[in-house]
Amino acid sequence: MEIVDVKEKWSNVINAITLGATAAQGGTRGKTVTIGGQSTLPGLTFEGEIPNKPAVAGLITDVVSEDWPDVLKDSIGDVINSPAEWAQKLVEEQKVDMICLKLLGADPNGQDLPPDAAAATVKAVLEAVDVPLIFWGCGDEDKDNLVLPECSQAAKGENCLIGAATETNYRTMAAIGQADKHKLIGEAPVDINIAKQVNILLADAGFDLNDVVMCQVTAALGYGFEYVYTIFERVRMAGLKGDKQMALPQIANVGWEVWKVKEALAGEDQLPGWGKLAERGPRWEAATAAGYLQAGADLITLAHPDAIKITLETIEEMSK
Repeated sequence: MEIVDVKEKWSNVINAITLGATAAQGGTRGKTVTIGGQSTLPGLTFEGEIPNKPAVAGLITDVVSEDWPDVLKDSIGDVINSPAEWAQKLVEEQKVDMICLKLLGADPNGQDLPPDAAAATVKAVLEAVDVPLIFWGCGDEDKDNLVLPECSQAAKGENCLIGAATETNYRTMAAIGQADKHKLIGEAPVDINIAKQVNILLADAGFDLNDVVMCQVTAALGYGFEYVYTIFERVRMAGLKGDKQMALPQIANVGWEVWKVKEALAGEDQLPGWGKLAERGPRWEAATAAGYLQAGADLITLAHPDAIKITLETIEEMSK
């Protein structure tokens, strides 16, 4: 009896994007990181090629988040007050592939730091480490439209990944990405149709989709995670089937989102039977990351050192 071949035959390949620029490429990075480039779903190497492993970016902030629990802040240590030293520790001790800087201090509802302060932090981090850099605005679009152009200029030539381009600010983001030779994160609010629309708008603005990484607003485990998982998966499958506007690498901003939920914040007195928060918090982050890796994430941001360690081990196991 003939055995039926049940392998999927995909017609397209996901874009490969290289982040960072070495001296030979006009930058100062000691290495570059390439994500994407696969012709199959995660782990299914018998159906296609996965030339580049998913990458892990260590999350840092320019000012300490008041919302983060002591469990997380204590695990980071005194370097939490110095983004440059924090980045160094993540690269040297946690062995992250790149750094993800959240410019939280620019938030008008927080310290409302000026654009030049944010740009100075970007410069300091670039000088402290030689891995590729991702930097995100504070999330207030009006302020980010002032902050991100200055930060982009400060990092010119380093081939950074900047977040995030949306339906409303895509022209500004496309302009700074083109001017300073950076890659962009195209972000959507948990909606596959809006995700595609952002890509279309960026392309219409003249920005090359080969330089775009897609992002859904990332949900933590237990908080709409399964729905966002399906969007990651649907995006990847659409790209592999031939939709050029969806054949882009994807980033999951896990570190920033997980440390907002009660399972990563509440102690044993509030959640009896759930185990010690010092163990539960980083494992909640690592479990969320593992899910997105299986859904098609090519780049994961993580905050807790233990979550980084577990996730790097997970990636190695998935890559065997």
